[in-house]
Amino acid sequence: MRKAETVRKTGETDITLSLDIDGKGESEISSGVGFLDHMLTLFSRHGRFDLKLKCIGDTYVDDHHSTEDIAIALGSAFRKALGDKRGIKRYGDIILPMDEALVLASVDISGRSYIRFTSNFQTEKIGTFDVELLEDFFTSFAENAGITLHIRQLDGRNSHHIAEAMFKAVARALRKAVEIDERAKDEIPSTKGVL
Repeated sequence: MRKAETVRKTGETDITLSLDIDGKGESEISSGVGFLDHMLTLFSRHGRFDLKLKCIGDTYVDDHHSTEDIAIALGSAFRKALGDKRGIKRYGDIILPMDEALVLASVDISGRSYIRFTSNFQTEKIGTFDVELLEDFFTSFAENAGITLHIRQLDGRNSHHIAEAMFKAVARALRKAVEIDERAKDEIPSTKGVL
């Protein structure tokens, strides 16, 4: 069973998170940031990852600490749940539409952290959520999951649609990458023998 739990307590946030990579896409999410709750619910459903999350954060300051620390906890849980990564397909990608928005997401579960985030949002906020926090979220997630992640906005006008397409696309690319390759289920998918 590819499951993990993460607890992260700092002077800014108190987070408990559990993840089942081989789930049904069920979620119980209370991040304290409404927009992020919505995005993580989509992430869970489209990745078929069962996700439970509770965060008590200093949102009276702003949403930055909660958003970044949740990404750290989620990335850490992915890394832990995947273990030695034996049998995974390793790579996943998708070009995903959300109405007028179009987003490419590509992932390599390489053990090496890297992100390339290319966007052209036309607003600074989605509701009360700062759009710049999206890149911060995905950067912290990729760094702590130990993955290479490319996210590229190919089209789009509505910031909510673009962000939603990003979360759905990353979830679906990850879903492909973490699947077990039946032809190589006992192998580490690298010529180095380790990821």
